[in-house]
Parts: sequence; structure tokens; C-alpha cells
Amino acid sequence: MKQRRAIVSVIGKDQVGIIAKVTNVLADNQINILDISQTILQDFFTMMMLVDVAEAKDLESLQHQLSELAKPMNLNINVQLEEIFQSMHRV
Repeated sequence: MKQRRAIVSVIGKDQVGIIAKVTNVLADNQINILDISQTILQDFFTMMMLVDVAEAKDLESLQHQLSELAKPMNLNINVQLEEIFQSMHRV
């Protein structure tokens, strides 16, 4: 099956469980992580993931689930299809 790739970005104050909770939502939606990069700058956590969303039934539902996860943790979590992400960040 052909891949359909998206970028998941997570930004917020560092705290225990961010990676575990985000990746559990992805796994529950049959989304495979292709690449991941995360760093902590002083107290700020940032993570970018390249994921395969070919098996995901509904990206809008996924974004909603991640937004609901983000609220109590005071995070900003976004999902964008790779082609949209690339066109928005083209120089």
C-alpha cells in the first residue's frame, strides 16, 4: 500500500509523558511513525514526526483527538499532510 505522509508537530512546556501520550493516540489510529526528532530548549519541548497516515480513517478526527490531548497539557499539537507542510514552508 502506498504511503500518505503527514507532519505532526508538538510544542509546549516540557513535562512527563508527552511522547508516550502522543504516540499512543497515533498507534490507536493505525499511524506509523517514520521519523521523529525531539528536543528540549530550556523548559520548552519541541517534537516533529513524519508519519504514515495511509491507514488513518479521518485526519480531522485525529487532529481533534490530539487537540483534546493537548488542552490539559497546555501543548500545541498540529497535523498537516506533507505536501501542505512543504508548500507552506517553501523558500
